Amino acid sequence: MTTSEKIINYISRNRQASGKQLSDYLDGITARGVRKQLKNLLDKGILIKIGKPPRVYYLLKEEKKKYLVEGVDKTIKKIIDERYLFISLTGESKYGWDGFLSWCEKTKQDPIKTSKDYISTLKKFDAFRKDGLIDGLPKMKNTFREVFLNKLFYLDFYSIERFGKTKLGQMLLYAKQSQNVRLMHELVKEINPKVMSIIDKYDIDGVLFVPPTVKREIQFMRELERMLRLPVRIISVGKIRTDIAIPQKTLSKLVDRIENARHTIVVEDTGSFRNVLIIDDAVGSGATINETAKQIKKRSLVRGKVIGLAITGSFKGFDVISEV
Repeated sequence: MTTSEKIINYISRNRQASGKQLSDYLDGITARGVRKQLKNLLDKGILIKIGKPPRVYYLLKEEKKKYLVEGVDKTIKKIIDERYLFISLTGESKYGWDGFLSWCEKTKQDPIKTSKDYISTLKKFDAFRKDGLIDGLPKMKNTFREVFLNKLFYLDFYSIERFGKTKLGQMLLYAKQSQNVRLMHELVKEINPKVMSIIDKYDIDGVLFVPPTVKREIQFMRELERMLRLPVRIISVGKIRTDIAIPQKTLSKLVDRIENARHTIVVEDTGSFRNVLIIDDAVGSGATINETAKQIKKRSLVRGKVIGLAITGSFKGFDVISEV
């Protein structure tokens, strides 16, 4: 039996082994010789290693997933299963713990330690969440001199520090960019209960979907309206078309975004509503949703409140979400 085969058999029996354990087992082979054999097995993809010096362990590649599942705290795994999504550069989507493992492997991070860091980061951002919703109104009040929304909610942040785009952020980005109707359906299924909860809680009888600015074969906001099938009247709104369309996401200055929204969005409805819900996909500066609320109030279309709802929103005061 070769030295490599002895190493593989030892790890297979014990599930994992340190370099020292292998040196002790392979009596007569120098530590340098063992390291050389381990490097060869790592290069061939037969073994993987976990941990950091001085606690580095080697295990068979096919045992990695089983080991990491058993090694993570059950509560942490449950949260990650519910809230994590990884979409690879080749377009493969992996939800939950499997996706988290793939991201850790891609970024060369230890999944067990990183999973704890992820939960800590979620807790930091969840401090802004109440009853499953994030209050975006304080940000609006810090950005605009006059806010026409009575309330503004995000279902989630678009991205969080270190870990990047959230589950909803990933779904939204790739549903729009790849024109993927299946992913749009998954996103609608994810958000539908919260949308319905807001409609019931605030006695909404009119919903306005912010019209898209970028020309696409499949318009996400139109599909969102169709798939949600909300049991209330949909308020008619239009987007003025010009020779050259200037998408909001291309404008980096707040004043430019306000001007763009003011002169391109037209609320066409002439009805009268108790309370209105404005739905947008992502709120960066908030200029579009605030200008839309302004039109609704100036035209006296609502007797009560105008509530804003975004699938995702930015964390900081004036972030431009340019990808979507």
